[in-house]
Amino acid sequence: MPEHIVVLVTAAKEEDAANIARVLVSERLAACANIIRGVRSIYRWEGAVQDDPEVLMVIKTRSELFGRLEQRVRELHSYSVPEVIALDIEKGSEPYLKWLTESTSQ
Repeated sequence: MPEHIVVLVTAAKEEDAANIARVLVSERLAACANIIRGVRSIYRWEGAVQDDPEVLMVIKTRSELFGRLEQRVRELHSYSVPEVIALDIEKGSEPYLKWLTESTSQ
């Protein structure tokens, strides 16, 4: 299993995403979180198709921290079922991945 992952999380508002990102980084559950504006999400919820503006967080962390990161997102998020999806980082710049590891280590 790859050591590093990217976690995707959507939020309704940029400030909500920023608050979650600050907590994750300050608690060393993530090295970095990018917030991307202008996401339009079309999805099925409670039997109806929804079409809503959102922001997307792109969070970089280590695989072993996913469970704790997911739990923290669920505690902080306004959605009852937040999107928390992890993608493996198969390759990356060695200095960047070293920084990622150091930034998420106690």
